[in-house]
Amino acid sequence: MQRAIAAVLVAGMIVSPAGVPMSALAQQSTSNMKTEVLKANVNRVLTNVVVRDKKTGELVPGLKQSDFQVIEDNKPQQILTFDYQNVDQAVTLAEEKTVSGATTTQKKTIADLVNNSFAAKPDELKDRRMIVMFFDLSSMQPEDITRAVDAAKDYINNHMAPADMVATVSLVSTLSMDQDFTDDKHALLSAVSKYDPSESQGYAQGSEGGGTDSTSDDSSSFVADDSEFNSLNTDRQLYAIRTVCKAMDKLEQKKSMLYFSGGLTRQGIENQASIRAATNECVKADTAMYSVDTRGLQALNVVGDASSGNLRGTAAYSGAAMQSQLNSNFSSQETLGTLSSDTGGKLFVNSNDFAPAFQQVQHDTQAYYIIGYKSTDPREDGRYRHLTIKLLGHSDATLEYRPGYYAAANFKSQTSDDREYALTEQMRSDIPATDVAVYLQALYFRLQDGKFYIPISVVVPGSQINAVQEKDKDKATIDILGQVRDAANIIVGQVRQTVKLTVDANQQVVKKNVQYSTGFTLAPGKYHFKFVVRENQSGNMGSFETDIVVPDMKKTPLKVSSVVMSSQSTPNTDKKTIDPLVRDGMQWVPNVPHVFRQDQKLNFLYEVYSPTQEKGAAQPVAQAGVTGLTKKEEVPVHVLTSIEFLLGGVKVYETPIVEATAINIPERDAVGFQFDVPLAGLKPGTYVCQVNVIDDAGGSFTFPRMALRIIPPATPAATPVAGVPAAPATAATSTL
Repeated sequence: MQRAIAAVLVAGMIVSPAGVPMSALAQQSTSNMKTEVLKANVNRVLTNVVVRDKKTGELVPGLKQSDFQVIEDNKPQQILTFDYQNVDQAVTLAEEKTVSGATTTQKKTIADLVNNSFAAKPDELKDRRMIVMFFDLSSMQPEDITRAVDAAKDYINNHMAPADMVATVSLVSTLSMDQDFTDDKHALLSAVSKYDPSESQGYAQGSEGGGTDSTSDDSSSFVADDSEFNSLNTDRQLYAIRTVCKAMDKLEQKKSMLYFSGGLTRQGIENQASIRAATNECVKADTAMYSVDTRGLQALNVVGDASSGNLRGTAAYSGAAMQSQLNSNFSSQETLGTLSSDTGGKLFVNSNDFAPAFQQVQHDTQAYYIIGYKSTDPREDGRYRHLTIKLLGHSDATLEYRPGYYAAANFKSQTSDDREYALTEQMRSDIPATDVAVYLQALYFRLQDGKFYIPISVVVPGSQINAVQEKDKDKATIDILGQVRDAANIIVGQVRQTVKLTVDANQQVVKKNVQYSTGFTLAPGKYHFKFVVRENQSGNMGSFETDIVVPDMKKTPLKVSSVVMSSQSTPNTDKKTIDPLVRDGMQWVPNVPHVFRQDQKLNFLYEVYSPTQEKGAAQPVAQAGVTGLTKKEEVPVHVLTSIEFLLGGVKVYETPIVEATAINIPERDAVGFQFDVPLAGLKPGTYVCQVNVIDDAGGSFTFPRMALRIIPPATPAATPVAGVPAAPATAATSTL
């Protein structure tokens, strides 16, 4: 069950004292201080152009800026920057030296890639040919890896030019940079040798399922359809490509990525956003992909090869099996071809000789012109812009350049797929989002032995909601994505919801909070919670993550749930809910910041589990007409509880002691307590609340504490009617 509730904005967040489990924590704080910020945004499009003679194929040097004309979507563009790069003018660097000083003994991780660790000294790369060899070991079989490694070694030993600067990257279960840009052949040979199948095994591609006529019978009675898994695996590979390109974004030179892969299969439209993001990142980083299908020449046998069992049905005789193999093979190559063509590279398939790929990279990057212009189309709609580059007065020349690029996209112009991808990417990111302030509180209630319900409350200040105009009051929505991972980093629970908020500027939304409630059923243990919230008017996102320990109460003398403080409730008549905060048709809303006004009632809710049965006591009888949790089970217990308010270490108020003599929540073997405390008689200030719980029959006790703040009422209190005195602070009521 998930609910979005508008709550009263509080003056500040109060953090409970140390030792109180699952207290509310502020992931980021706000400040009233105004800071002057100067932002500069340069919207410049860079593209590389290789000019060759039509007849001889030789490079054409010496051209000027006035010789070129750039057309974007049939509109001429004004060239602002122009440069010529010639790698033949490279200056030989010292031997056994990399650009950043990193060697193969200093292996770098994905975090280093995100932080742009490629080429820490980019000034040394002038007139260099930048090549990244990306070995996607997760998609290759051992024999494919051997062919790719042998081809790389042959290039390094026999064909690597003095101008070549090469880096190596690999993807197995994680992405890592194994060698930074270097011209040291010994370092590069050492890096690629580590990919040998005897040390690193690739993963076999999973089956997409499909018809049984084209599926081999290999003695297993069931073949799972793992197309969903393959879709996620393709996303992971595309994310790795995007990460590598992003790491090289600061290098001004043209880059080439040799992507060795055993095929990249797109599952319908599921990977469309990932392909688009990877292509866009490569284009922005001026990186051309040269994809190499390491499977080489493939002999597709109509009845299958020795690696699989015999086919079932008539597929082998009708041609369906052969067509299925051809379609699968083409699909795995088509995505590679799309990435290559859209980034200005080329695809190499159906060949066991990978040397032409290296030769093509060297051929395409011998010398090129760098053209920069500012687009006349200012829209940030994320659409694809088609480029046409013409050479004026040189009809005998051919031009090689990428056919276009994706424009920048602001949030309002993004498609639903792009928005969902951005939300998922933020969930995967190790860097928190701080544009939206997010606060979270997690509680725990035992359902049965070894099973707990964890109510989650996520709070976003109303000031973060941008829909304050009358026309936008029905458009205010927030996206919420949450995940729970166990100690083994396995996702054991998640939530995804778009919450519509009916807001109005006249209702002073900025002075309220938006509170989202959900819950998870978990076993005792340590968990990592992460929630991402996005405000859908501006696209700003915020995240909150923390580790939470669900206690194991088997050996605890007195078992007590979290103490919930609340001042609001909403109707909830769901009879099937297991949420312990739903009582008598009302759901109590936890007050996350623990801040209350004097004109409110403070409600405490908590439960005591499996209290000791009292020996020799008379069996209790259910009392008719008592409000609250009145369902009784004839189990005699004796539990005493009260709540104290301490101000400056001095007790200023204590509720009457409540005595429980029977279990009133039999489905959880619990005694539930509920206190209603008027706050009118307590002066404003920060208090420490101590909950006293004593199991008299078992001789055990506990005294959990938490902080709370009382503030003046929002409006002056009304004058009491003559003869009817105002309720004093001691008029606390309790319900069993």
